[in-house]
Amino acid sequence: MTIQADVSVYPLRTTRLGPSINRFTEELRRKNVTVRVGEMSTALSGEVGDVFAAVGDAFARAADAADIVLVLKASNACPTNDPAPAGQTAADAGER
Repeated sequence: MTIQADVSVYPLRTTRLGPSINRFTEELRRKNVTVRVGEMSTALSGEVGDVFAAVGDAFARAADAADIVLVLKASNACPTNDPAPAGQTAADAGER
């Protein structure tokens, strides 16, 4: 089953937000899911097991380095207009 998800990562107890967020999104990009990084959240699409495994691995990697909160919304009913192949961001595929 293909799903879409919207994830947001919130680093805690730091003034440097970028490193934790970048660590999280870099890990997502290594996985077999489509990644679309936005200004406020990251959209993912792919097979249900791939999406949840990617989020779990990315959370673990980011949480190893800092305290974070992760917010996830997932749906099997939302249409997807993915311009990028799995493992790439929309920016990698030329969209921004």
